[in-house]
Amino acid sequence: MTSIPVEKRSTLSAVLRGLRQTCPACGRGRLLHRYLKPVDHCTACGERYGHMRADDAPPWMTILIVGHIVVPLLLSVEQAYHPEAWVHFAIWPALTLVLTLALLPRCKGVVLGVMWANGMSGGEPR
Repeated sequence: MTSIPVEKRSTLSAVLRGLRQTCPACGRGRLLHRYLKPVDHCTACGERYGHMRADDAPPWMTILIVGHIVVPLLLSVEQAYHPEAWVHFAIWPALTLVLTLALLPRCKGVVLGVMWANGMSGGEPR
């Protein structure tokens, strides 16, 4: 299996495929094994991903997105309806948790897609 040269890789298609959690190279194989662990290689095209380390970028991106969704919703509900405190304590932590768990693997896929498209390994220089 030959790898696509870095010059011919499309960042947009790699990001969209990573968002779907599929292989950035071919779009057919899975990118993540279990919840957040990258597969060693794509089962469809053989592209290697096991060496890539996304580190803190996916959690940072997830926090940024979830914060921009939850905080405006919380403020607008408070201003419009003035619910009791227990309603806030019941809704917002649960919504934050669900959004975080749903977005984290997708953000990791996006970061791995960008890294693959730009030829980055994510490892420490030797």
